[in-house]
Amino acid sequence: MARSPWTCILWDVDGTIVDASDGILGRLTRCLADYGLPAPTRAELVHWIGPPMYESFQKNVGMSPEQAADAVKHYRTIGKADGYTTGAKLYPGVAQLIADLDAAGIPQATASSKPEVQVTALMDHFDLAPHLRAIVGATADEKTLASKAAIVGESLRQLRASGVDTSRPVLIGDRHHDIDGGREQGVPVIFVRWGFSWPHESEGAQAVVDDIDGLRALLLVQDEA
Repeated sequence: MARSPWTCILWDVDGTIVDASDGILGRLTRCLADYGLPAPTRAELVHWIGPPMYESFQKNVGMSPEQAADAVKHYRTIGKADGYTTGAKLYPGVAQLIADLDAAGIPQATASSKPEVQVTALMDHFDLAPHLRAIVGATADEKTLASKAAIVGESLRQLRASGVDTSRPVLIGDRHHDIDGGREQGVPVIFVRWGFSWPHESEGAQAVVDDIDGLRALLLVQDEA
């Protein structure tokens, strides 16, 4: 019989469950072109995937807050027309692990900086929604609920409201802002290296794993018969 050392598990989405880089690159290229800006290279996607887009437009291309808000709106319009799941792929083994955790009775939720409408579309598309007790992402404006700490807090709030024991939560993520946001909420982070991160970003994580087997070993323990 399988059990977990954690009472609930929170999942980042981009770079952790889903590789949406192909779709993001295409949408960013079209969006930035409309502002007369060059397209990012695939290598530069590390600067875009993970943090809120509102922040990324300011940090990566020097937009003012007002310009960034407009760019986010334009980017989301492109994404809606394109389809939120276009080009998205699951990282190998993650869906099975989520299903196995559910079968073991471990409550799970998303805690993503992506807009919640996109997170819901992805979880539905990949048939993961039935395994999750809450699907939480950023608000559409990426301001009202945008910081990772606020999103983690909302995930925990929704889990508690449904009767889940949140005394030993853990967040699975692939960027430094996952670690920072988890720390603000007192939630340890297991850092996965298959996403979009620089080597130093794992600093402060409870544990670091290179592959799905390493993650499984930290989330599920098989009791001896």
